[in-house]
Amino acid sequence: MEHGREANVKAGRSPSEIGLRLASSSKFVGYLFVAPILIFMGIWFYYPLLRSFVYSFQDISFLNPDAAKFIGLQNYTEMLKDGDFWGALKNSAIITVIAVPLQSVIALLIAVGLNKITRLKTTFRTLFYLPYITSTVAVTTVFMYLFMQQDGIATKFFTLFGMEDVSWYASTKYALPFLILITVWTYIGFYVVVYLGGLQNIPYDIYESGMVDGANAWQRLRYITIPMLKPTTFLVLTSGLIYALQLFDQPYALARNGSLGSPAGATSTIVIYFYSQAFSFNRAGYGSAAAFIIFALIILLTVIQKRFVKEDI
Repeated sequence: MEHGREANVKAGRSPSEIGLRLASSSKFVGYLFVAPILIFMGIWFYYPLLRSFVYSFQDISFLNPDAAKFIGLQNYTEMLKDGDFWGALKNSAIITVIAVPLQSVIALLIAVGLNKITRLKTTFRTLFYLPYITSTVAVTTVFMYLFMQQDGIATKFFTLFGMEDVSWYASTKYALPFLILITVWTYIGFYVVVYLGGLQNIPYDIYESGMVDGANAWQRLRYITIPMLKPTTFLVLTSGLIYALQLFDQPYALARNGSLGSPAGATSTIVIYFYSQAFSFNRAGYGSAAAFIIFALIILLTVIQKRFVKEDI
C-alpha cells in the first residue's frame, strides 16, 4: 500500500485524480456493481455454510450454543450407522430415480406439442406453469382429498385397476408413490417452459432439411430435437436432481402436525431427516452433518451426470 501511494505521489497524482481514474475503469465499475450481491451472498450464504460446516464437527444444540464441544467425525460415523438415515436416503433415491426422468420426458413431450401450436401458446404455457408457482402445501392438501379413502375421486379411479381403497397418504404402501406423484405434477410445468425456450432456439431450417430427406416426426424428434436440446436437458435433469434431493414441503405437509415422515417413515426424505435432527431433537451438529451429506450427494451426482452429457455442455 505504501509503495503504491509513493508511486502515485511521485507521478504527481492527487487523490481526486486517482478516484477519477478508478471511476473511469470498466473493471472497477463492474466490481462496484456486483459488490452488493457479493456482500449479501457472503452474509446469507457463505457465512452460514461455513458455520454449518464447523457445527458438523461439534456436539452443539441451538438451545445452548455456548456449550459446544468438538467431537471430530463422530456425527458422521454415527449417522452412517443410523437405520433412519439409510431409510430416508433410500426414499430420496427412489423419488429421484423415478420422478426426475418421468417429469423430464413428460415435459419434453408436452413442450414439443405446445411448440407446434400457433394460437394461444402463451395461455397454455401459463396454465402448465401454474402448478409450479402454486403453494406446495395447498397442492398437497388438494391431492390428499383426491386420494382419500372412499370419497377420493382418484382413489375410486385406481380401484378399477385392482388397487386398494385406502387413503394413499396414510398407507405405508402407497405414501411414497403418492409423494412421487405430487412431485412430478408440481415440477412438470416449470420444465415445459424450460424446454419451450430450448425448442425455440433450434433453427427451423434444420427441420426443413430433415423433411426434405424424408425424416418423419419421430425421426426428427430423435435425431434433431433431442440432440440439440442436450444443454437444456442437462439443466432440466440437474434441477430435477436438486429438487428431488431437497424435497421437504410435500412430506412436511403430509405429516399434518404429526411425526415427520409419516406414516411410519414412509415419506421421510434426507432433508426431513436433517430437519428432524437439527430442530426437533435440537442436535444442530448432527443435523449439520446430515446437511453436508446432502450437499456432497448433489455435487457428486451433478458431476457424474455432466460426464454423461458432457458434449455440447
